[in-house]
Order: sequence, then C-alpha cells, then structure tokens
Amino acid sequence: MWITAKAPSLADMEAMAHEVFERLPDTFRTLCEGLIIRVDDFPTDEVLDDMEAQSEFDLLGLFHGIGLPHQSHGDVARLPNLIWLYRRPILDYWAEHDETLGHIVRHVLIHEIGHHFGLSDADMEAIEANAGN
Repeated sequence: MWITAKAPSLADMEAMAHEVFERLPDTFRTLCEGLIIRVDDFPTDEVLDDMEAQSEFDLLGLFHGIGLPHQSHGDVARLPNLIWLYRRPILDYWAEHDETLGHIVRHVLIHEIGHHFGLSDADMEAIEANAGN
C-alpha cells in the first residue's frame, strides 16, 4: 500500500474536510450556515505575522471572520466567515503522531468552527466525540 501511496492533494484534503463536516451533528452544521472551508498548503506570511507563529508549520488551521458571539444584527455586509486548513502542517503533524489523518482533520475543523461559535474546549471535545470516526 505505501509503495504507491501519495500525500493527499489540496483538492483531496478539501474533500476530506467537507466529508468530515457532513458527519458533524445536524444541529451544529445548521448553525454553520454560510461558513466556507478552504485548504491551502501554508498560511500566508501576513497570517503567520499576525499569529506570531515561529514557523509556517505552527498553524494547522485558522478561523477568519467575525465569530457568532461578536456579530450583531446591525452589522453591515461583510466577507463570509472562513475556516482555513493548512495541508502541509497537517501532514507534518500526521507524520509525527499516532493518529489517522481523518482524525486530525476532524479535530482541527471542529476546533476552528468552535472559534466561530465562541465554544469552550470542553464543548469542542463533546462535539468531536459525537462526530464519530
């Protein structure tokens, strides 16, 4: 198997992220309406600077936008909320840990969606437990 295996492409990882998203609890997904999931190899230099990251491998994902706790009904039109997953840092993490790639993608996706909702770590762990494999 490993002789012919290749690392997932950007498109493969984005498809995996959307598949993971579809397995999340319905009530949770409904609240995510309008949320966009994107995958890139690495965060931009601007993001790395803003997050004070030491390396381009430090960030596995990022929520970009205005989280639900900070939105108001009087908000003017704004860009959609985005979740970025960073393929190369995720693959690097996968290579160094005893976890499946799907589990890592699910964990990062739920964590970043949690920022959208302003959830606690305990809330995110409960959602991840309910998401299954």
